Amino acid sequence: MIEIEDKGQEDGHMVFNVTVSDSAGQTRHRVTLSDDTYQRLSEGKATPTACIEAAFRFLLERETKSDILPSFDLNVIRLSFSNFDKEFANYL
Repeated sequence: MIEIEDKGQEDGHMVFNVTVSDSAGQTRHRVTLSDDTYQRLSEGKATPTACIEAAFRFLLERETKSDILPSFDLNVIRLSFSNFDKEFANYL
């Protein structure tokens, strides 16, 4: 289960608290999203919250919840996963 709390804006970025839960427990993450990244990934066709959820579903297919960084900008996912931008729309 992925729970997302929109924390508003900070330093020009949207900020979200994300909790990922399963039978083994939960992890908490602080994720930022710039407007440039939001537009590149969704072209404004999905909400920022939907983009965060999609990114976490992408990540959770590739690593465990405890392997996801506790705090990161959504843009860094593409540094670890070169196919992120291309596959992102499949998770929206």
